[in-house]
Amino acid sequence: MTATFKVLIARLQKVHGCFDREAIAETRECLHQLRTVALRRSAPLAAYHACLLFLCAHPTDAAMLAQVESELRRIASFMRRHTRPHGTATDLVGLPYVKAVVQFSHDCLRWLLRHPHCRVTFEGYHGSAPDLNALLRATLPALEQAETNAGYTNDELLDALGVKSARRLDFLVAELSRLDHTPQVKDHLFDALGVMAGVTPTHVAFSLAFNRLPIRELTFLTERLTSFDALALMNRALPRARRLGATGNDEANRVIRNAMALTARETDPATYLDARSLQVFDLERGVSVAIFGMTPERQLALESYVGFTVFRNGVPVAYGGAWVFGERADFGMNVFDSYRGGESGYLMCQLLRVYRQAFGIRYFEVDASQFGLGNPEGIDTGAFWFYYKYGFRPVDRELARIARAEKQRLNATAGARSTRAVLTRFTGSSLALNFGGRAPAPLYDVTARVTRMVSQAYRGNRPSAEQDCVTRFLAATRMRWPGDRHQRVSLAEFALVARSLRVTDAASLRLLRDMQRTKPVDVYRYQRALTALLQRRRAR
Repeated sequence: MTATFKVLIARLQKVHGCFDREAIAETRECLHQLRTVALRRSAPLAAYHACLLFLCAHPTDAAMLAQVESELRRIASFMRRHTRPHGTATDLVGLPYVKAVVQFSHDCLRWLLRHPHCRVTFEGYHGSAPDLNALLRATLPALEQAETNAGYTNDELLDALGVKSARRLDFLVAELSRLDHTPQVKDHLFDALGVMAGVTPTHVAFSLAFNRLPIRELTFLTERLTSFDALALMNRALPRARRLGATGNDEANRVIRNAMALTARETDPATYLDARSLQVFDLERGVSVAIFGMTPERQLALESYVGFTVFRNGVPVAYGGAWVFGERADFGMNVFDSYRGGESGYLMCQLLRVYRQAFGIRYFEVDASQFGLGNPEGIDTGAFWFYYKYGFRPVDRELARIARAEKQRLNATAGARSTRAVLTRFTGSSLALNFGGRAPAPLYDVTARVTRMVSQAYRGNRPSAEQDCVTRFLAATRMRWPGDRHQRVSLAEFALVARSLRVTDAASLRLLRDMQRTKPVDVYRYQRALTALLQRRRAR
């Protein structure tokens, strides 16, 4: 690798995220020179690729984007020619055709095994090898279970079952699929295996550079938006969600899940994405936001864990989720490494705009881990002040007072910074953005009432409590016993809620009935019914 390439990359890293005239000219010149330099597999290549990803999401004009796209294609062609079939390159993971060795959940691996653009192989176990005899005794057909009592080693057992080396990952995933009806048990057993999988892209579409959401038109960015009316933006009416159709829905689903797999990440909403809930909103400055709930068997009891992916010009740039409960939501956002420094505040406000209006949220809360608790990077970057800038304030009154005083001090002294001690102290409270009124009741207020009711009225006998509450609820709402198993689960949950909250009026019972019916199938209708119920209780 010549020094020239390293020097050019260093120059490009300094300016590629800036939008002033001089920086744009320097970026263009670096790209012009880099296109003539021979490529080699190395850390500078990974740094160059990261710069190109940022520029792909934040192009200043068509000419620069054409340069970027040309270089991304050149890198893809190079990697296809020079990537060893069985080799790995940790620093190049995410580039076309580069194999990654990762540990994913059962459902994620099952999805990847069917993926048209990658090959998945068994690479061993993380830590000591598990006892497959004990595991397969719970899944194999009765006629074959005797093999697990023969004292075989793991390899001998698989040989006895006729499982060839190349099919062992497929076999383990298929066997654990027998436990789909008890997903928590399945996850526990599969995670205990510690299966390490090799994921090798076989098509350029399975790469960070070419995994993109289709867009109607490109947006060119010639300035960084650092000053805007955040409240006005979050209150601005949303456009209608994009019409996806079956093909568009499948494509968006794949792009969202690819973005996680290519960065060795998982979130529950992405892994267990319910395609029926997927909505994409195309907003200003090239921003699109996809939100999505989870499949019925993976849903939480009362709140809804709704995931998101943020796109810039079709490129996935951020991910995370919100735990929605009526008018409040706990919220967490992560920007993918290559896109940090690219209007993160604006992206967050657009994201909150979507949640605010899609679910009627008026109170967002951010856990302290997002800005420093157990997160040294959050302290180093002063992430607390990032949230503070956009209206978030400490929930703890004393810390809120200290933050006001600290902010006044910073504003009065040019170049002043908060000490690590001060920023660490702020992690003693979560941050909240309140759009008005008293903070909505948290989920704990309901779950604590259920626990207390079961303890007092049924002496802690939960099966007895559930059976009696269901009988009462069916009688009060004149409902029939549901045929769908997911609705039977939600019936038990809302029957306990109805008894513990002493819901007896017809209007509230109708809302609970609507919640029971919609919880497994429509996160948006469910949240509307839940919000209406909580508002009725607050108005009493």
